[in-house]
Amino acid sequence: MISADLQIVLPEILLAVYAMVALLVAVYTTKDGMAPLLTWITSGVFLVLAFIIATGDGTHAAFGGMFVDDGFARFSKSVILVSAAAVLLMSQEYMQRRDLLRFEYPLLVALAVVGMMVMVSAGDLMALYMGLELQSLALYVVASLRRDSVKSTEAGLKYFVLGALSSGLLLYGASLTYGFAGTTLFSGIIEAVQTDITLGLLFGLVFLIAGFAFKVSAAPFHMWTPDVYEGSPTPVTAFFATAPKVAAMALFARVVHDAFGGITGEWQQIVAFLSVVSMFLGAIAAIGQNNIKRLMAYSSIAHMGFALMGLAAGTAFGVQAMLIYMVIYVTMNIGTFAFILMMEKDGRPVTDIRSLQSYSKQNPLMALVVLIMMFSLAGVPPLLGFFGKFYVLRAAYDAGLGWLAVAGVIASVIGAFYYLRIVYYVYFGEDTDGLDKKSNPVLWVAAVGTAAIIALGWLPGINLFGMEPWAEAAAATLVN
Repeated sequence: MISADLQIVLPEILLAVYAMVALLVAVYTTKDGMAPLLTWITSGVFLVLAFIIATGDGTHAAFGGMFVDDGFARFSKSVILVSAAAVLLMSQEYMQRRDLLRFEYPLLVALAVVGMMVMVSAGDLMALYMGLELQSLALYVVASLRRDSVKSTEAGLKYFVLGALSSGLLLYGASLTYGFAGTTLFSGIIEAVQTDITLGLLFGLVFLIAGFAFKVSAAPFHMWTPDVYEGSPTPVTAFFATAPKVAAMALFARVVHDAFGGITGEWQQIVAFLSVVSMFLGAIAAIGQNNIKRLMAYSSIAHMGFALMGLAAGTAFGVQAMLIYMVIYVTMNIGTFAFILMMEKDGRPVTDIRSLQSYSKQNPLMALVVLIMMFSLAGVPPLLGFFGKFYVLRAAYDAGLGWLAVAGVIASVIGAFYYLRIVYYVYFGEDTDGLDKKSNPVLWVAAVGTAAIIALGWLPGINLFGMEPWAEAAAATLVN
């Protein structure tokens, strides 16, 4: 019945209705004067929806299987909503001081999140594409939000053009899959590949994976990432580095397991290749970067390579490892970007990592936060970043991909260089004038709070904050 279907998709409907009503109210009132209030309200809506979704149970399908609400979707949506709320709260004061806080900003983020929620619950190629495009169209706009900046405009244009290319690849793959499987439902596709694996279906799978690889910024489909990260306003870059990555990885996992789970051997080698190339390109290309936003872009590419390692395992534990890795990755990025948002000199944003020289003498607490973040991103034990890498390496090894695990260790060692270089600047660099000492309390709490989580989350009594059993249950609903 339609009422039962609507109840299943109620969180998405509520968020979409909120965004549209808020848009109308803002247009007919003070417009940008409402932007700070809308930012706080939108963050609150995200957190309430995350709580409601997290308390759900069971597996439910709506609209003939086009939309799936299961443990995997609820886990992914909760992470997406919480990370989006955190980034919005962090960005409010920064955007307002630079006259960038338009009323459209929180509402575009809300619409992008609706698209992400549809993506991770997609049980059909049509629903998948609808969610993907809703997310992408909103993100194209927020990337070029700084209208007086050539770099921001360039970032939005590059993201749009290359995003259109990736959408074309994905649509071509979807059309091939539909043509040879005779259905767009994942449940029908998995039956088709089990009975007859045709060459057309394999080509469809390859094109679909190419489209997903662009969305997660996996090499060699990464070309948009450094320029978009650098050109976008820093809070927008923080958003790009968190929620959309979780949504894209979750969608990737759902398609390869729900639609092509019967031919793991065929897609495993492609995902393993993307993993290796991403890890090494991200690790090596970041070495020469002095702009911290470009450095974080290449860091993101490398980390997506590690997440893909868990997916390449093709097992339930591999999906569990990928989910845990993504949560830890998002946590680290929220803390890191909270600090990047505090990097100012004479009230102006600073992105050159050389401006952090001898920062420990000026602000010992924030220097410690930077050290924890960089060591965790590098995978140094006992910080949470180490456990994230340990999970995916173990998943790859258990699945018989020992060579991939070895490649991951080597790439991790190479990547440690550029993280440790920042720590060297902070503690042993030459004396400079330093950064401004004043900081936003919200950013301070975000940076210190996430650093505490990363530093203490491994303790036996805390045990990754109970995330492991939740991720295990989520993975079990996807991989039977």
